[in-house]
Amino acid sequence: MANEIHTETITYAAGDTELRGYRAAPTAADRRAGVLVFHEWWGLNDYVRGRADQLARLGYVAFAADMYGDGQVADSPEQASKLMNGVLADFPAAEARLAAAFAQIQANPGVDPNRITAIGYCFGGAMVLHAARTGMPLAGVVSFHGALGSAHKPAPASVKAKILVLHGAEDALVPSADVAAFKREMDTAGADYEFVAYPGALHGFTNPDATAKGKQYGLPLAYDRATDERSWADMLRFFERIGA
Repeated sequence: MANEIHTETITYAAGDTELRGYRAAPTAADRRAGVLVFHEWWGLNDYVRGRADQLARLGYVAFAADMYGDGQVADSPEQASKLMNGVLADFPAAEARLAAAFAQIQANPGVDPNRITAIGYCFGGAMVLHAARTGMPLAGVVSFHGALGSAHKPAPASVKAKILVLHGAEDALVPSADVAAFKREMDTAGADYEFVAYPGALHGFTNPDATAKGKQYGLPLAYDRATDERSWADMLRFFERIGA
């Protein structure tokens, strides 16, 4: 039976940047595992809020983080690229926003601080992998069709979080060289990671709007319902394995 949930917009900050996150949590008062949710390059939109709601109905306290500031969302690839690249061009600021989101969920009295994970989609997948690479004390991270390039090479034994990468085998936006480099990087760091590549899946395979947006903007995006459902189930199995 699905949990009844409460949702709210949360205003918080990283430095001088005001951020607008979204929290979804079961109404029951007992302590729960927490999940940070990081958005695609489109920003913290209804899709991401819907994922937070799904997690809350399963019994998690979910906090969807705002990585762009002021709750900004994009309505075109050009705007999305500008917002995303603005974050990627200033990794200290990006790390401050990751830390601010972690502080938000860690401070929630309904969250078990030892059972906090992070999941991310596309750009958000890159962000949760960066959090793991830099040693953020998360129980685990899950990247859905996320970018794999590294802005920080972790030292051996420095990756605290267990890692699950859920990747479309036909993702034209993530080069095969990046896949190979990621695996080498994780092996060198001694990270506990699993890499799953779904046959036939393209970038954006979890987002029901991906196919339409791909056609509209001429991008290699496509929704795949079977892979969406399978990847969600793989995430839940991962959470069970790590005790989240």
